[in-house]
Amino acid sequence: MPSSRIPEPISALTPELFDRVKGRIEGNLVNFIKTNRNTRYVCESPVFSEFRSTLDALGTTDDEVQDDMLLESYRASIPLTTYDSYEPFVSKFFERNPGECDVKDMFSPGLPYFIAVSSATSSKNAKFFAKYRHAPGTSYENVDKNANPVSDSGGKNCIVYSLNYRQLIDVRDDEGATVKKVPVTLMSAGSIRMQNGMDVEKDPWMIKLTAPRATSPVAVSFIRQYRSFLLMHVLFALADPQLETVNTLFGTVFIDMIRYMEDEWDMLLDSIETGVLPNWDGVDHVLEYLEPKFHPKPERAAELRAIGKDTKRPGWLKRVWPMLKVVIGIASGVFSSVIPKTRHYLGPDVVIQSLGFTASETYIGTVYNPANVNLFKVAWDDVIEYLDVSKAETASSLVPAYEIEAGNKYEIVITTRDGMWRYRMGDIVEVAGFDPNDGSPLIRYVERRNVAIRLGGAMTSEKQLADAIFAAQDALGPIVEFTVVVDDRTMPSSFGYLVEVQGELRASADQATAQVEADLCRSNPNIKRSLELQTIGSPTIRILEPGTFRDYRRLKIEASNSGSGQMKVPAVMWDQTAQEWMLQRVEREVGA
Repeated sequence: MPSSRIPEPISALTPELFDRVKGRIEGNLVNFIKTNRNTRYVCESPVFSEFRSTLDALGTTDDEVQDDMLLESYRASIPLTTYDSYEPFVSKFFERNPGECDVKDMFSPGLPYFIAVSSATSSKNAKFFAKYRHAPGTSYENVDKNANPVSDSGGKNCIVYSLNYRQLIDVRDDEGATVKKVPVTLMSAGSIRMQNGMDVEKDPWMIKLTAPRATSPVAVSFIRQYRSFLLMHVLFALADPQLETVNTLFGTVFIDMIRYMEDEWDMLLDSIETGVLPNWDGVDHVLEYLEPKFHPKPERAAELRAIGKDTKRPGWLKRVWPMLKVVIGIASGVFSSVIPKTRHYLGPDVVIQSLGFTASETYIGTVYNPANVNLFKVAWDDVIEYLDVSKAETASSLVPAYEIEAGNKYEIVITTRDGMWRYRMGDIVEVAGFDPNDGSPLIRYVERRNVAIRLGGAMTSEKQLADAIFAAQDALGPIVEFTVVVDDRTMPSSFGYLVEVQGELRASADQATAQVEADLCRSNPNIKRSLELQTIGSPTIRILEPGTFRDYRRLKIEASNSGSGQMKVPAVMWDQTAQEWMLQRVEREVGA
């Protein structure tokens, strides 16, 4: 829908919309309770002991009175939960040779279709979430459709998703026969497989195909090495002048792909001219499927050589792909740093669009206005409750969707079809209003809860850290990405920004540290006080080599063996090994 036709959010629900939203949420909750009440997680976890007692007392009568009592028991006896209660049960899937009787009905009836692995940005270790197949008509189906849109002018789509999996869990029956093979993979990869019936047993057949409207054959999605994965996608895309849409899920991945394209520009054009695929690392196993689909295009190579690698002029990619209309990639929160660089590559006419508010635990929201990368319409697949950030972190502070208030901030708490109960996501959102058509909440992502640095008695949030470095872009130049470490080279310790900038560092760069400090003091008075008391030092800014964050993602993705495309750089980096790796790539320090 064009932005001009998208209705303005309303600030409060009308009585009719209030009743509609309330009825929909309560209907979903009753369905989830009835479906998942007898799962291993509910029956065995001590977290749900009070809930189990209430359910046992209620029995299994099926009427409206029973439904009301189920809702009351849910509200009164389900506490806030975290991964600590979930992990002992999902870990059973990773025991050696899990039997069907060991893992069936663990979180929802039956066996999961896949197990999603998180990208481990807010904790050192990855988390795993069982994902089950559900009735059709979910938000995931709409996301899948939007990921590969149909063009009215014959345009093509570069869909940069991985289909690799970290491992394959072979669930067997009592006689040792395989009942189901469950891939452990990225949420994006697992969702694509589940929505399109791409079972892992079909991989030998699917690897030979090319999806409708896609520039890349499916085989490209089976390349594990991050650099080779992105280069092969961009090679097939470069060879096709009809490219209209690029979908990389994350905006950072789009920037990585284009930078690799810059690095290997001449090689890519030679390959397009000759029809010979480069033998990049990790592509041997897919070359036999790719080579028959890659033909010499000397005319296209000549066109690209005439355009040249003119990356300093805005809109280079629009000249490379004249039909390019949309680039899809998450660019909200800390990912918003990629927008200036992306806009420079694209020029003013190509739309930068998010695919939605996604997480390994659930799909939170769809894009409300394509022109706004940080405004989402909450999805109805699962039940979202809102934990008021100004109140105690207990279930009593939860607010249902029909009672939240525009302008207030809340932490997302989910109860899902996949058997998670009042699970704390840790994402803070601000309510922007409600959709006037159906009452769905409209939210903006703000930051991760409790992802911060405490220095000198001052707790500083992810958003405050991000806003401060973005405030210094006039002095530094456009920021590609950043992360923050505790800089303890001198005492007292300080916020240590590790920053990658677009292009040349500006002559005014030494002014940036003062600008960062001023913005931190503005947003957080405790920092100002700590600086005055000298319990915290002035922030530092070290400039990293171009491509540092791209290479960091590549290393992390390949080390995790979980597929390309979902590796986020944390706003605050605690991993000592990762810090040391980053610090080896410092080019200079500004303001020192």
